Amino acid sequence: MPRSDRRHLISVDDLTDRELRWLVHRGAQYAAGECEDARPLRDAVVGVLFRKTSTRTRTAFSAGALRLGGQLITYGPGDLQENTGESSEDTGDVLSRMLDVLVARTAGSTEELRAYAAQRRMAVINAMSAAEHPTQALTDLTTMLGQFGRIEGLRVLYAGEGNNTASALALALSRFPGTELHLRTPPGYGLDPAFLDRARVHAKESGALIEERHHMADLPQADIVYTTRWQTTGTTKPDPDWRRVFAPFRVDAAVLAACPGAVFMHDLPAHRGDEVTGEVLDGPASIAFQQAENKYHSARAVLEWCLGGIPADRPCRPA
Repeated sequence: MPRSDRRHLISVDDLTDRELRWLVHRGAQYAAGECEDARPLRDAVVGVLFRKTSTRTRTAFSAGALRLGGQLITYGPGDLQENTGESSEDTGDVLSRMLDVLVARTAGSTEELRAYAAQRRMAVINAMSAAEHPTQALTDLTTMLGQFGRIEGLRVLYAGEGNNTASALALALSRFPGTELHLRTPPGYGLDPAFLDRARVHAKESGALIEERHHMADLPQADIVYTTRWQTTGTTKPDPDWRRVFAPFRVDAAVLAACPGAVFMHDLPAHRGDEVTGEVLDGPASIAFQQAENKYHSARAVLEWCLGGIPADRPCRPA
């Protein structure tokens, strides 16, 4: 029978403001050890489909599902009949008759994930598409909440490519009043204009600020300095000289010194000497590895929410 309590997470913009806040606060509650006895996935079967490499996201959702009482079926890039021409709609329809949730990293189009979600039995979670990485944004905000006790009013300097991590972060952070996201992206590698426009609409409604510049001069004051690896998973760059363009956007001690008191975040994996120096990544300001652990806590919150374990309209309670 179709289940009406299944919820998909394909984009941050699929979430209402209340749902977004609930997920972030619930992740923080898991991180604080407040929900260790929760088993909302008891008897649930979770499919984990990863066509691209993953350390943190795959492990977070796999461990999260098991810890919440669920069972796993895993699929590699060559395991499904889509490889022989079956449509994504048919694949989703069939899987929905056997699975309760599908966690999928395709590094492909968002439309493919929405095709999986064109049924009413199985929740679908975007564990990274080419355009957006929504579960990373939830992890990032959970980390910010744990570090600062709030998200409202935080100032974030993001340096590097305007990739799927940056897209999701912009959509999420712009929903919180008083936040500032200062994107410093290399020329030709900025945020997708469609995502930037959507984030600015959110910012206008919430009183947040989103700005993008293509240089590292005159850095703003920030509470958080954030970067990601220069070579995004599943992508290549057509410009053979791209490293020269990216080099000025490396986060080093001088960048942190320009933002006194800021913490450093990175979605990992990191390439020391490229987007960040080892001095910064391994230094006292870095919370990157706590951020990585929070992916597990945030994944549990996402799984619980997608399977309807707690009503989406329940008021949020900070951890």
